Amino acid sequence: MDDERVIKLLEEIRDLQRQHVENYKDALANQRESIQFNERWQKQNRRSQVMGLLVLIVVLFGIWAATLANR
Repeated sequence: MDDERVIKLLEEIRDLQRQHVENYKDALANQRESIQFNERWQKQNRRSQVMGLLVLIVVLFGIWAATLANR
């Protein structure tokens, strides 16, 4: 193999490695964004569950109070 072909091949390898690093950075950024989205969704879901539980307690308390009042 002549020197020019070796140099060309090494340059292509270098360019591919640089592109790989850039793609990896993008993948990490996307993963970070996905984790943040998931954490926000989990917090919102917890709030919804707590609110649903509170509504259920209030309704059950209202039914219980109405039952006691009718005795």
